[in-house]
Amino acid sequence: MNLEDLIKACQKQNSKAQEELYHLYKNTLFALCLKYCQNEAEAEDNLHNAFIEIFTNIKQYKGKGTFEGWVKRITINKAIDSYKKSYQLSPIKETDFQDTDVTENELEEFTLDQILSMIQNLPNQYRLVFNLYELDNYSHNEIAEMLNITVGTSKSNLHRAKMILKEQIKAIAPIHNMNMKYGK
Repeated sequence: MNLEDLIKACQKQNSKAQEELYHLYKNTLFALCLKYCQNEAEAEDNLHNAFIEIFTNIKQYKGKGTFEGWVKRITINKAIDSYKKSYQLSPIKETDFQDTDVTENELEEFTLDQILSMIQNLPNQYRLVFNLYELDNYSHNEIAEMLNITVGTSKSNLHRAKMILKEQIKAIAPIHNMNMKYGK
């Protein structure tokens, strides 16, 4: 069944089509959930909630834009809603920003899983802003609206997330390099 037929069948609440759609997108959406969650259990919960929302609202999908973009947006919004309920996103004063750039040489020493783990360990509000801005290309204005924070807080949270990641990379890099040198 092609995607258009699969969507139409899901709009008619066909359980086989829903199962097929789930299997088609579960890995992509789970990877997206991992970016916004601290661990796999949270990511699984978010994935489950996202699919409930997708199947509940699939009749609203009118074919404008890609279907994958539509399901990704739902998944991101479910993650944000979860954090709004669980954590207070407190405003932080905007401060002068220091250099937060990390060179490619610093990053190429790490696997994608190691980098993802560092991102997952960021404080919640920093991780949300970092992922929305750096990985999903939302603007600070969009992030501020989504999280009910100011644009300045969004910029500050992004800066602080980058500072934490930079510190982690610089702290781990010498140990990582030594382990690589000696085959550990």
